[in-house]
Amino acid sequence: MVRAQHMDMERRWEGLASGAKAPLFSGFTAGLKPRPPGSDNGETAPDNLQPRDRARPQAWLAWSSGKDSAWALHRVRLAGKFDVVALFTTVNRTHGRVAMHAVRESLLEMQAAAAGLPLVKVGIPSPCPNEIYELTMSEAMARARDEGVRHVIFGDLFLEDIRAYREKQLSACGMTPVFPLWGKQTGRLAEEMIAGGLRAYLTCVDPRQLERGFAGRRFDGELLADLPAGVDPCGENGEFHTFVCAGPMFSVDLAVTLGEIVERDGFVFADLLPRGAAARTV
Repeated sequence: MVRAQHMDMERRWEGLASGAKAPLFSGFTAGLKPRPPGSDNGETAPDNLQPRDRARPQAWLAWSSGKDSAWALHRVRLAGKFDVVALFTTVNRTHGRVAMHAVRESLLEMQAAAAGLPLVKVGIPSPCPNEIYELTMSEAMARARDEGVRHVIFGDLFLEDIRAYREKQLSACGMTPVFPLWGKQTGRLAEEMIAGGLRAYLTCVDPRQLERGFAGRRFDGELLADLPAGVDPCGENGEFHTFVCAGPMFSVDLAVTLGEIVERDGFVFADLLPRGAAARTV
């Protein structure tokens, strides 16, 4: 039941964002601020400047634009067991937005550039029937296999039904899922992310679980302290979704501005743009 509810919510969110479609890969360097190696959290260099070992199994990483997938990339790079060779993201073809998180494609492309990785966009219609979603994902996995990839990394934390669904679907495609953050206590994980230099903003809030005013807020210690009892610190139950603009997984910070905050179809969305495209700097 949990998986069914979560997947249904994911498909609903795919069609919620409005606005003009961002041009592909146009001006993606705008809003990027170089970050000196080792300037954050004591590491020798951002993850994507570390040497790569092609002898390791290659993997794609399911990139949502949010904190969990970003931290999964960071932890996998530190562990060194897999060579992440691409990010792949489900994108709403109608609106040019990341599914669920409603992040503009232009910002998604900036993230991939900052992570130093190719971006594989998996386009889906809006609305997206489940059979279309699964067929599209199967085609993406076939491409991965053609490129020698056999593993897909996810930032899932504890929803057993979601994990079982991914394992079943990927097994049918001859792929193996990897869950580097699985089972970690989410309060400690959230604190680890913040202490490690990750910066993110809430782009989507479910007002049935969290007050509307949290949309657009920075994901930081103050926000964690303000979360009501029963709300997961990482939003794993769908309470909120985020966009990451800085962290050890990036070689540069992404300068963004906060645009319009709207409520639509039962959810509250905060529109983020590259700095200079809106009046409010976050």
